[in-house]
Amino acid sequence: MRSHNKIIQLSILAMLLFSISCDSQPQNKEEKIRMIIDSDANNELDDQHAIAYALFNGDLFDVEGITVNRTHAGGGIEQQYAEAVRVVKLCDLYPKMRVFKGADGNYEDIVEHINEQKFDGADAVNFIIERAKIQNRSKLLLVPVGKLTNIALAIKKDPSIIPMIKVLWLGTNYPDAGEYNFDNDITAVNAVLDSKVEFEIAVVGYESTTGTASVKASTKEIREIMPGKGPHIKNPVEGRHGGEFSCFGDYSINLFENTNNTHRALYDMAAVAIVKNPSWAIPDTIGAPKFVDGHWVKRSDNIRKIIIWDNFKQKKIMDDFYSIMKNYRLVKGRL
Repeated sequence: MRSHNKIIQLSILAMLLFSISCDSQPQNKEEKIRMIIDSDANNELDDQHAIAYALFNGDLFDVEGITVNRTHAGGGIEQQYAEAVRVVKLCDLYPKMRVFKGADGNYEDIVEHINEQKFDGADAVNFIIERAKIQNRSKLLLVPVGKLTNIALAIKKDPSIIPMIKVLWLGTNYPDAGEYNFDNDITAVNAVLDSKVEFEIAVVGYESTTGTASVKASTKEIREIMPGKGPHIKNPVEGRHGGEFSCFGDYSINLFENTNNTHRALYDMAAVAIVKNPSWAIPDTIGAPKFVDGHWVKRSDNIRKIIIWDNFKQKKIMDDFYSIMKNYRLVKGRL
C-alpha cells in the first residue's frame, strides 16, 4: 500500500513539474520578422516614411539595423547617412537602432575590391553579412528601397548567406524599362537576378495605377493627420530643410511642405507594408528576367523564379500607415 501511495505522489509531482515547465515557455508566440532596411534616405520623402513605418511596427518587425547608399539625388553618402540617423532619432531609437554607411558608387566599380579590408560600402555590406549569419530559425529579410548595390555586394562577397536571406526590392517599372532605383545601378540588378537568392520586387510603375506609385498621400491630409505623431524626444533634431523637430509626425509635414506637388507617392513605405500584410498587393511568380541593351528579356523557362508584386491596395496601406502613426509600437533596436 505504501508503495502504491508513493507511486501516486511521484506521479502528481511529475505532473506539477511538467505544468511549471510548460508555463515557463512562451505559448503560441509568433516570431517577429527579422529585417534590415537599405535606403537612399535623403533622396525624396518616401524613404523617411518607410523607415518610420517599419520602426513603429515593433509588434511585428525586428528591425536589426538600417543601411544606406547614395543615388543620384540627395547628396553624397554622408547626407544619406545623416537623414537616416535623423529619422531614427525622431523615432526615439538612436543609438539603439544602428545605421551603416553603404555604397557610394556602383556594383561594377566596387566588386573587384570587396576582398580588401576597406572598400566602398564595406560597413553596410559587412553588417548585412554579419546579421545574415546569426543563427535563427527564420531568414533575414532585406528590404532595399534604393539601388541594389549593397545587397549585390554582400551576396558576391559571401555567397554562403544566400540561403539565409530573402530580398524584397522596391524598384523597376517591370515589364517596362526605366525607374529611378533601377537606373541608379543596373549592374547590381542583373547580379542579384543571376544569383540564387530568394528575390521579390515591389513594382513602382510610374505610368500605371497599380504599382507603389499609386500609394499616395496629400500634403493636406498629412497636415491634418500627422501633427505630433510618434514619440516626442527631449533634444530636438534639425530637419533637412531647416527648423527643429521633436517627433516624426511634425517632420513628415515639413517634408511634404517642401515639395512642389500636392500629392506624393510613398513608394518605399508601400514595400514595407506588404511585408506586414501580403494581401495588400498581388504576387506573380515568373522566370527571372534579365535587362539587356535597354530592355527586359523575359525568360519564362528559367528555372530560377522570382516574385513580382503589383496591384497595391492604396487605401488599405495608407489607412494602416496613419493608424500606426497614431498607435505606434517601437521596435527594440540593439546596441
